[in-house]
Amino acid sequence: MRALTGVDVSDRKKLQAREQAHERGIYPAPLNEGRSRNMQANRRSNTKPEVVLRSALHRLGYRYRKDLRLDLGDVKVRPDIVFTARKVAVFVDGCFWHVCPVHGRHPTTNEWYWTPKLRRNMERDRIVNAALEAAGWRVVRLWEHEDLTSAVETVVAAVDPGPEHVSDNSGSR
Repeated sequence: MRALTGVDVSDRKKLQAREQAHERGIYPAPLNEGRSRNMQANRRSNTKPEVVLRSALHRLGYRYRKDLRLDLGDVKVRPDIVFTARKVAVFVDGCFWHVCPVHGRHPTTNEWYWTPKLRRNMERDRIVNAALEAAGWRVVRLWEHEDLTSAVETVVAAVDPGPEHVSDNSGSR
């Protein structure tokens, strides 16, 4: 049910919670409404690079699960693409969120918030890789800017390693 203001009750509660977090110094205040909308539009799953990769793999006949939660002891993981039978977990990492060495940049506004957040993302990636590998999974991490052809080849090589495969996890970072 929409209120007269055009914002439904659940949206109003979210806005109030966000404002309270800003006041407590947990999150930085948005610079403007446009920036706020831009950040809210960032997706956790089904990003454009991920969808393009999944479509290419599907066209080649590969079947997979997407955004499947894997419980590995204390570590909960949601790879973007999961080949359960082959135990291959594929992540398509965003250059900003995972600090790409080529395109990642350190924000100059609200550094007190972004620097630790991006470091935590990188540390979480290392923990996730280690937990998956310890559980016998192959981990493939791709950057959002990577060429589609080479990304598909990397995933296919991990899924169908061939007889010469030695568990080297060459696609992981």
